Amino acid sequence: MNTRSDDPSAQPRSGAARTFRWRTVDIMVAAVLGVAIGVLFFFWGLLWNTVEAAFLFFPPARGVLYGVWLLPGVLGALVIRKPGAGLLTAIAAGTVSMFLGSSWGMQVLLASVLQGAAAELVFGAWRYRRWGIAVAALAGAASGLAAAVTDLVLYYPTWTTPFQAAWTAAVVLSAAVIGGVGGRLLTSALARAGALSAFPSAKG
Repeated sequence: MNTRSDDPSAQPRSGAARTFRWRTVDIMVAAVLGVAIGVLFFFWGLLWNTVEAAFLFFPPARGVLYGVWLLPGVLGALVIRKPGAGLLTAIAAGTVSMFLGSSWGMQVLLASVLQGAAAELVFGAWRYRRWGIAVAALAGAASGLAAAVTDLVLYYPTWTTPFQAAWTAAVVLSAAVIGGVGGRLLTSALARAGALSAFPSAKG
Protein backbone atom coordinates (compact mmCIF):
# COMPACT_ATOMS: atom_id res chain seq x y z
CA MET A 1 0.00 0.00 0.00
CA ASN A 2 1.34 3.42 -0.89
CA THR A 3 1.28 5.63 2.23
CA ARG A 4 3.48 8.45 0.98
CA SER A 5 2.15 11.86 1.98
CA ASP A 6 2.67 13.09 -1.58
CA ASP A 7 0.36 10.45 -3.03
CA PRO A 8 -2.08 12.46 -5.22
CA SER A 9 -4.99 10.33 -4.02
CA ALA A 10 -4.31 11.44 -0.44
CA GLN A 11 -4.45 15.14 -1.30
CA PRO A 12 -7.55 17.31 -1.59
CA ARG A 13 -8.60 17.68 -5.21
CA SER A 14 -9.03 21.41 -4.68
CA GLY A 15 -9.12 24.03 -1.97
CA ALA A 16 -12.87 23.53 -1.61
CA ALA A 17 -12.65 21.28 1.45
CA ARG A 18 -10.49 23.80 3.32
CA THR A 19 -12.50 26.75 2.12
CA PHE A 20 -15.84 25.29 3.15
CA ARG A 21 -14.77 24.06 6.60
CA TRP A 22 -16.37 26.29 9.23
CA ARG A 23 -14.15 27.96 11.80
CA THR A 24 -15.03 29.61 15.09
CA VAL A 25 -14.38 33.01 13.56
CA ASP A 26 -16.86 32.28 10.77
CA ILE A 27 -19.63 31.56 13.27
CA MET A 28 -18.72 34.59 15.36
CA VAL A 29 -18.76 36.96 12.40
CA ALA A 30 -22.05 35.58 11.11
CA ALA A 31 -23.51 36.18 14.59
CA VAL A 32 -22.06 39.70 14.84
CA LEU A 33 -23.36 40.64 11.39
CA GLY A 34 -26.73 39.15 12.26
CA VAL A 35 -26.97 41.06 15.54
CA ALA A 36 -25.97 44.36 13.92
CA ILE A 37 -28.44 43.97 11.06
CA GLY A 38 -31.12 42.70 13.45
CA VAL A 39 -30.89 45.97 15.38
CA LEU A 40 -31.12 47.83 12.07
CA PHE A 41 -34.17 45.73 11.21
CA PHE A 42 -35.95 46.84 14.35
CA PHE A 43 -35.55 50.53 13.57
CA TRP A 44 -36.22 49.97 9.87
CA GLY A 45 -39.48 48.30 10.86
CA LEU A 46 -40.48 51.40 12.81
CA LEU A 47 -39.74 53.53 9.75
CA TRP A 48 -41.62 51.09 7.52
CA ASN A 49 -44.76 51.44 9.62
CA THR A 50 -44.36 55.20 9.95
CA VAL A 51 -44.25 55.89 6.21
CA GLU A 52 -47.22 53.67 5.39
CA ALA A 53 -49.51 56.68 4.99
CA ALA A 54 -47.17 58.16 2.37
CA PHE A 55 -47.90 55.19 0.08
CA LEU A 56 -51.68 55.13 0.38
CA PHE A 57 -51.89 56.40 -3.19
CA PHE A 58 -50.35 53.11 -4.35
CA PRO A 59 -49.46 50.67 -1.52
CA PRO A 60 -47.22 48.36 -3.63
CA ALA A 61 -44.81 51.27 -4.14
CA ARG A 62 -43.65 50.86 -0.54
CA GLY A 63 -41.81 47.79 -1.77
CA VAL A 64 -38.98 50.05 -2.98
CA LEU A 65 -37.89 50.32 0.67
CA TYR A 66 -37.85 46.57 1.20
CA GLY A 67 -34.28 45.82 0.20
CA VAL A 68 -32.78 46.51 3.62
CA TRP A 69 -34.45 43.36 4.93
CA LEU A 70 -32.74 41.29 2.23
CA LEU A 71 -29.24 42.43 3.20
CA PRO A 72 -28.13 39.75 5.72
CA GLY A 73 -28.52 36.72 3.47
CA VAL A 74 -26.36 38.32 0.79
CA LEU A 75 -23.85 40.08 3.04
CA GLY A 76 -23.21 37.05 5.24
CA ALA A 77 -22.45 34.92 2.18
CA LEU A 78 -20.25 37.57 0.58
CA VAL A 79 -18.18 38.07 3.72
CA ILE A 80 -17.78 34.48 4.96
CA ARG A 81 -18.02 32.68 1.60
CA LYS A 82 -19.12 29.29 2.89
CA PRO A 83 -22.33 27.34 2.29
CA GLY A 84 -24.91 28.31 4.88
CA ALA A 85 -23.30 31.62 5.85
CA GLY A 86 -26.05 33.71 4.30
CA LEU A 87 -28.77 31.60 5.87
CA LEU A 88 -27.14 31.71 9.31
CA THR A 89 -26.69 35.48 9.15
CA ALA A 90 -30.29 35.99 8.03
CA ILE A 91 -31.64 33.82 10.86
CA ALA A 92 -29.48 35.65 13.41
CA ALA A 93 -30.74 39.00 12.16
CA GLY A 94 -34.37 37.86 12.22
CA THR A 95 -34.00 36.41 15.72
CA VAL A 96 -32.56 39.63 17.11
CA SER A 97 -35.26 41.69 15.42
CA MET A 98 -37.95 39.41 16.86
CA PHE A 99 -36.61 39.63 20.41
CA LEU A 100 -36.33 43.40 20.16
CA GLY A 101 -40.07 43.49 19.57
CA SER A 102 -40.68 43.35 15.84
CA SER A 103 -44.34 43.93 15.04
CA TRP A 104 -44.28 40.77 12.87
CA GLY A 105 -43.34 38.44 15.73
CA MET A 106 -42.43 34.85 14.89
CA GLN A 107 -43.16 35.41 11.21
CA VAL A 108 -39.83 37.25 11.04
CA LEU A 109 -38.04 33.93 11.53
CA LEU A 110 -39.98 32.26 8.73
CA ALA A 111 -39.15 35.17 6.44
CA SER A 112 -35.48 35.03 7.45
CA VAL A 113 -35.20 31.34 6.63
CA LEU A 114 -36.87 31.68 3.22
CA GLN A 115 -34.94 34.80 2.24
CA GLY A 116 -31.58 33.46 3.40
CA ALA A 117 -32.19 30.14 1.65
CA ALA A 118 -33.08 31.91 -1.61
CA ALA A 119 -29.79 33.82 -1.57
CA GLU A 120 -27.92 30.57 -0.82
CA LEU A 121 -29.46 28.93 -3.90
CA VAL A 122 -27.93 31.58 -6.15
CA PHE A 123 -24.46 31.44 -4.63
CA GLY A 124 -24.72 27.65 -4.61
CA ALA A 125 -25.53 27.65 -8.32
CA TRP A 126 -22.01 29.05 -8.84
CA ARG A 127 -20.61 26.54 -6.30
CA TYR A 128 -19.76 29.37 -3.92
CA ARG A 129 -16.99 30.56 -6.22
CA ARG A 130 -18.48 33.70 -7.78
CA TRP A 131 -18.81 36.81 -5.64
CA GLY A 132 -19.09 39.62 -8.14
CA ILE A 133 -21.69 42.34 -8.16
CA ALA A 134 -23.87 40.59 -10.77
CA VAL A 135 -24.15 37.39 -8.73
CA ALA A 136 -24.75 39.42 -5.57
CA ALA A 137 -27.56 41.34 -7.29
CA LEU A 138 -29.08 38.07 -8.50
CA ALA A 139 -28.89 36.64 -4.97
CA GLY A 140 -30.59 39.75 -3.66
CA ALA A 141 -33.29 39.49 -6.32
CA ALA A 142 -33.92 35.82 -5.49
CA SER A 143 -34.21 36.68 -1.83
CA GLY A 144 -36.58 39.50 -2.75
CA LEU A 145 -38.74 37.16 -4.80
CA ALA A 146 -39.04 34.79 -1.83
CA ALA A 147 -39.99 37.72 0.38
CA ALA A 148 -42.55 39.12 -2.07
CA VAL A 149 -44.32 35.79 -2.55
CA THR A 150 -44.39 35.16 1.20
CA ASP A 151 -45.89 38.59 1.85
CA LEU A 152 -48.53 38.17 -0.83
CA VAL A 153 -49.63 34.90 0.77
CA LEU A 154 -49.56 36.15 4.36
CA TYR A 155 -50.52 39.81 4.13
CA TYR A 156 -51.85 40.79 0.71
CA PRO A 157 -53.85 37.85 -0.68
CA THR A 158 -56.80 40.11 -1.55
CA TRP A 159 -54.80 42.54 -3.67
CA THR A 160 -55.62 42.65 -7.36
CA THR A 161 -53.24 40.98 -9.79
CA PRO A 162 -51.76 44.33 -10.97
CA PHE A 163 -51.09 45.30 -7.34
CA GLN A 164 -49.46 41.95 -6.60
CA ALA A 165 -47.31 42.17 -9.73
CA ALA A 166 -46.25 45.72 -8.86
CA TRP A 167 -45.38 44.67 -5.31
CA THR A 168 -43.28 41.75 -6.54
CA ALA A 169 -41.42 43.93 -9.04
CA ALA A 170 -40.74 46.66 -6.46
CA VAL A 171 -39.49 44.23 -3.82
CA VAL A 172 -37.28 42.27 -6.23
CA LEU A 173 -35.75 45.46 -7.65
CA SER A 174 -35.15 46.90 -4.19
CA ALA A 175 -33.62 43.63 -3.02
CA ALA A 176 -31.29 43.46 -6.02
CA VAL A 177 -30.11 47.05 -5.55
CA ILE A 178 -30.00 47.43 -1.75
CA GLY A 179 -29.50 43.85 -0.63
CA GLY A 180 -27.41 42.67 -3.58
CA VAL A 181 -25.42 45.60 -4.96
CA GLY A 182 -25.43 47.30 -1.56
CA GLY A 183 -24.20 44.15 0.12
CA ARG A 184 -21.38 43.80 -2.41
CA LEU A 185 -20.30 47.42 -1.99
CA LEU A 186 -20.41 47.08 1.79
CA THR A 187 -18.25 43.96 1.60
CA SER A 188 -15.70 45.84 -0.50
CA ALA A 189 -15.73 48.74 1.96
CA LEU A 190 -15.14 46.39 4.89
CA ALA A 191 -12.31 44.72 2.98
CA ARG A 192 -10.64 48.08 2.27
CA ALA A 193 -10.94 48.97 5.94
CA GLY A 194 -9.10 45.78 6.88
CA ALA A 195 -12.06 44.31 8.77
CA LEU A 196 -12.09 41.08 6.76
CA SER A 197 -8.46 40.02 7.09
CA ALA A 198 -9.50 36.55 8.31
CA PHE A 199 -11.60 35.87 5.21
CA PRO A 200 -11.09 35.36 1.47
CA SER A 201 -13.34 38.38 1.00
CA ALA A 202 -10.45 40.53 2.25
CA LYS A 203 -9.22 40.44 -1.36
CA GLY A 204 -12.39 42.17 -2.50
